[in-house]
Amino acid sequence: METVSENACFGGVQGVFRHASTALGCDMTFGLFLPAEARLHPVPVLWYLSGLTCTHENAMVKAGAQAHAAAHGLALVFPDTSPRGDGVADDDAYDLGQGAGFYVNATQDPWASHYRMWDYITDELPRVLTGNFALEEDRQAITGHSMGGHGALSMAMHLPGRFASVSAFAPIANPTASDWGRKQFAAYLGTDEHAWAAHDSSLLMRDCGFQGDVLIDQGASDQFLDLLRPEALAHAMAARRQSGTFRMQAGYDHSYFFVSSFMGEHIAFHAKALAQ
Repeated sequence: METVSENACFGGVQGVFRHASTALGCDMTFGLFLPAEARLHPVPVLWYLSGLTCTHENAMVKAGAQAHAAAHGLALVFPDTSPRGDGVADDDAYDLGQGAGFYVNATQDPWASHYRMWDYITDELPRVLTGNFALEEDRQAITGHSMGGHGALSMAMHLPGRFASVSAFAPIANPTASDWGRKQFAAYLGTDEHAWAAHDSSLLMRDCGFQGDVLIDQGASDQFLDLLRPEALAHAMAARRQSGTFRMQAGYDHSYFFVSSFMGEHIAFHAKALAQ
């Protein structure tokens, strides 16, 4: 593993690292913030999954998360959103291919040989992290924005016991009924829509829910509301009587101005769950 950069940050260290990924068949870069406590002992970890077109860098630079994580003694992981490189399949559209992995394991050509983001985030990268850094493997939480919110919610519900808490900022909440989902699932997973349901947060919420608390923030002035379909997730949470909070935030759009405005509340939410 290569250290790309390390910078002092709110008493801790914001690092960027590169490693060869077996799951994805390419080199991958991720950001990791370690609070001051990590110099003395392993610390709990909060995963942040980013959205379409993002790399590891977007949230690391724009979300304002490190100050809040440092206050609670939490590590932050900022993975990339897809495999990368000249030999990795891509598409001219911004919402398919590199930068748009959708956190699934592709089964269709030309995507199947590299696009295994589910395995990378749930298996390979956790092993890399716990094998090299002072992180508590049994104290993890997860959050994400847009496509990353979709990934965070689906992983949390699929892996009971892995995450103490889950939250999302403007998640793609019902991808099987949206052009942000149907297009990508058809390309990556094929035309059998039964295979898509395992990656739809609203359907997963209806069928199994999450064992802990859930926090969702959605901007009421989000320019992508018709693609995100937040009402489907809200209805599923209510129907299941899921423990948690779904908030429509008046005046906020889909940008990192929205994410950074509520990041402190999300990190405090996760810190409380991780302390129990």
